Amino acid sequence: MYKISDLYDLNETIAAELFEGKQYPWEVLADIGNFIAELGNKLSSDEFEHPAEDIWIHKSVSIAKTATLNGPLIIDADTEVRPGAFIRGKVIVGKKCVVGNSTELKNVVLFNTVQVPHYNYVGDSILGTHSHMGAGSITSNVKSDKTLVVVKNGDEKIETCLKKFGAMIGDYVEVGCNSVLNPGTVIGKHSNIYPLSSVRGVIPENSIFKDKDNVVTKK
Repeated sequence: MYKISDLYDLNETIAAELFEGKQYPWEVLADIGNFIAELGNKLSSDEFEHPAEDIWIHKSVSIAKTATLNGPLIIDADTEVRPGAFIRGKVIVGKKCVVGNSTELKNVVLFNTVQVPHYNYVGDSILGTHSHMGAGSITSNVKSDKTLVVVKNGDEKIETCLKKFGAMIGDYVEVGCNSVLNPGTVIGKHSNIYPLSSVRGVIPENSIFKDKDNVVTKK
């Protein structure tokens, strides 16, 4: 359930090295900034611009004039950053992604072809390849009582030792509009989340989440 190779395509992303030696994918969240600094200095100046000490942007990336970009940050090829996007830092964005209008990113990894296109907040999270967040859907990354986040799958509980951890979203996941992914949510690949959902815990791969009491397997 929690193996990185089960949830994410690591072969076609700039961030593959980030997960080496990690048992659970969320372990990378504490070290994204340092990883960006190490990797950024290895990137080819023929392919990547280096507009600030801790920012590397592929020359094919399209960035709207009203977007705000803070480092540490890497954005890979053919990604589009639309008007009003706010990247707060400690962010890796893969190839052919969309970071949309009024979307905010902080301490996240977006694998290739991820779309967060409209009014999304994604914090302390990992989004697998081809995943898509509908308009207004967000990751909630801090518990209301400020205790450490625990990943829960039925009776199984995994301590993350993280105060801030939003969600892990597997490959080809569709998150419906205005949904909230509560701290420690894990969504398996090829699953769909209904609009207006409040999601927590582990959602198995190839599932349809209608509500907390109605999660069905895709046929």
